[in-house]
Amino acid sequence: MHISLASDSLDGIAPALAAEVERRGHTVTLYGALAPDGRADWAWCCSSAARDVAEGRSDQAVVCCWTGTGASIAANKVAGVRAALCADAVTAAGARKWNDANVLALSLRLTSQQVLTEILDAWFAAAPSTEPEDAANIAYLREIR
Repeated sequence: MHISLASDSLDGIAPALAAEVERRGHTVTLYGALAPDGRADWAWCCSSAARDVAEGRSDQAVVCCWTGTGASIAANKVAGVRAALCADAVTAAGARKWNDANVLALSLRLTSQQVLTEILDAWFAAAPSTEPEDAANIAYLREIR
């Protein structure tokens, strides 16, 4: 898969993020502090990564900021994106399964290297639910204005 990555700083797990995603066999596009000349403001870099997903340039994205909240808000402003702020592997697996989340938001402050590994393992191993009620919820999200 192709994964877009964005972070507004190089704090915490940000320096290890690309290597962790690539280690799983994915290719990456970098934004913000992760890119050589990227605008590092959370709203700009995280919405850019999310736009890659919405416009089909990337399959998924991982967006980061100090709390993860701004990253998830910016990503969710992009039509077609379902960003989930995840602090643990169980939440990440559930976000993929029940919410068909296509953007993972992480807190640079709270996410340790070990937790990052667990979250990415769960995120990439999970698949969206095929249950009719779950599909109906995802379909309804496209209708909400």
